[in-house]
Amino acid sequence: MRLSLWRAHRRPPFTSVPEPAGPFPTHSTDTEPRTDADQSWPRCYRARGSRCRSPVGAAPRPGPARTCAEARCCRRRSTPCEVAAAAARPLRPPSASLPPAPRDALRDASMDPRAASGGDARSPTSDLNVALRECMAALDLFLNNKFSDALTSLQAKTKESMYHALTYATILEMQAMMTFDPQDILNAGNTMKEAQATCQKFRKKSTVADSINNLVHRQSLEHFTEEEIHAEICYAECLLQRAALTFLQDENMVSFIKGGIKVRNSYQTYRELDSLIQSPHYVKGENHLHFEGGVKLGVGAFNLTLSMFPARILRLLEFVGFSGNKEHGLLQLQEGASSYSFRSVLCTMLLLCYHTFMTFVLGTGKGNVEEAERLLKPYLARYPKGAIFLFFAGRIETLKGNIDAAVNKYEECCEAQQYWKQFHHMCYWELMWCFTYKRQWKMAFFYADLLSKENTWSKATYIYMKAAYLSMFGPDDCSPFGDSEVELFRIVPSLKLKIAGKSLPTEKFAIRKARRYLSPNPIPLPVPPLEMMYIWNGYAVIGKCPNLTEGMLGTLIEAEEALARSSATELLADDQCVIKLLKGLCFKHLGKISEAEDHFNYIYLNEKKIKYDHYLIPNALLELAILYLDQDRREEAIKLLERAKQNYKNYSMETRTHFRIQAALHQAKSAPENGMHSGASAVS
Repeated sequence: MRLSLWRAHRRPPFTSVPEPAGPFPTHSTDTEPRTDADQSWPRCYRARGSRCRSPVGAAPRPGPARTCAEARCCRRRSTPCEVAAAAARPLRPPSASLPPAPRDALRDASMDPRAASGGDARSPTSDLNVALRECMAALDLFLNNKFSDALTSLQAKTKESMYHALTYATILEMQAMMTFDPQDILNAGNTMKEAQATCQKFRKKSTVADSINNLVHRQSLEHFTEEEIHAEICYAECLLQRAALTFLQDENMVSFIKGGIKVRNSYQTYRELDSLIQSPHYVKGENHLHFEGGVKLGVGAFNLTLSMFPARILRLLEFVGFSGNKEHGLLQLQEGASSYSFRSVLCTMLLLCYHTFMTFVLGTGKGNVEEAERLLKPYLARYPKGAIFLFFAGRIETLKGNIDAAVNKYEECCEAQQYWKQFHHMCYWELMWCFTYKRQWKMAFFYADLLSKENTWSKATYIYMKAAYLSMFGPDDCSPFGDSEVELFRIVPSLKLKIAGKSLPTEKFAIRKARRYLSPNPIPLPVPPLEMMYIWNGYAVIGKCPNLTEGMLGTLIEAEEALARSSATELLADDQCVIKLLKGLCFKHLGKISEAEDHFNYIYLNEKKIKYDHYLIPNALLELAILYLDQDRREEAIKLLERAKQNYKNYSMETRTHFRIQAALHQAKSAPENGMHSGASAVS
């Protein structure tokens, strides 16, 4: 057991770190100070403070009433003073940082020159400039782990600024997505609804005649002011995020219809705004880069996400007007990440999620880790203690097969901040798998236990994993907390949870596997944590490290021998095929192609003997097809993938398998990827 996780450590004092230039105003990267009590906890428990909820519902700061006369076009004639000031101002490249401005000055309307001289209220363009500058400062605080400061700096203007409202609501939605807590989801939904109402105030007002005309002819965006097109992009983001929360918040059909309408309206808005940018009549406003970044974020996210759906779902979506292109989506997000805009960091995060999670969990395990590392590097330099970026750094090390380095990054992420323990939970999940890859069952059990007590995403999955790790303990090992393997398995079905009206696929899988323990004389599962590891595509991770793969293969061989010594049961074929699938993966990654092929074919040939674990057959065909793709046997691979897709239904983890089949088909039918690379990140 790692003594560093149990022994008390003193945290070294923070040292000042020179910060490279970046797109955000300069702030210290130090996190909030720790108390003496925090120092005495074991490393895994440090930074696990009590749960803090974001402040919601404070009275908004009163602001001047907006008149119709203030909605001036962004192409107004410049005054002589403005022309002279623009000529004297040095040009700044997109990657340069904003001038450091005091936060109090940014928030104080009296800093406006016209207000100081007793003139008129600020123009919409200057309002937009100040709002974007303040929101980027708040985002900088957020990325520096100063979450409460970021929310406080935004909250005062959520009723009068669309960007303040959107940024504030987005942070609360991130919290809700990480906790799955019903109260957090409700708070985030209400706040996002208020943000949408704030954005609505700045959208172009339409008369009855305009509305009738828009039914006949498409609405033209070319005559919108700069403020109005920014209102459109913010409104589309609010719609999309509210749709996500609608799916999480309730489980009736009305909620799904409402969510679907919001998604479609958002999708259509992004398409129209993208057409506007391409129009020869479009005149760029002063904040065009921020607007263009929002369009690239939305268009890229829609295209990338839709392109990953299985063919049968994609055909239905195309019928109702959706379409997705993976290459176009990646290109849009890469351009958005490399530009100097408010949403560049969001484009970067979405790309990091795609390269480090989506392509591994829902794909063939061939993500572009080098691209993810390149995207992350400047942000790690700018925010060396940023919890979000430390987490992605740990994930990249995991995918490279550097498990010890990954463990250090996740532990550093937990120590970096105390405000949002949800970041800790994401690290605990990854740490649990890191110790699974190393076959350190006690440490893996420890993190599963932490998750079962602190996180509400899926209690059934966490308890199942606790029981699974206990089943791997040796005869001389004792349970750390006196838990019983059989009793834990038996309570798994009672912990079933519904999200978006359906049970989680992983939870369904765990419940089905645990049912065999409900009988008075249960038949034990052979290697439950290694089977769940396959569901999360963990063999693609250990495949980068031969010694881990060989160790896992040795564990599987021991389980196979124990199964052969036990008395035959009705589940013998199921258990044998589970081990055959996992052994085949190990053989593949060790370069023993013929052995791997034999193991995958064994499952297909014994299909009729399998009683319950029917998911094994399509997955064996999928893995055999991926093996053929690696050998450039494309035609054979496509036939196997089509067979797996068409011939099998209603099995465990079916949707995830179809996502992976779709990714494999895309790989088989397209030219080998050349690794698209974007320009330098906006932070560098």
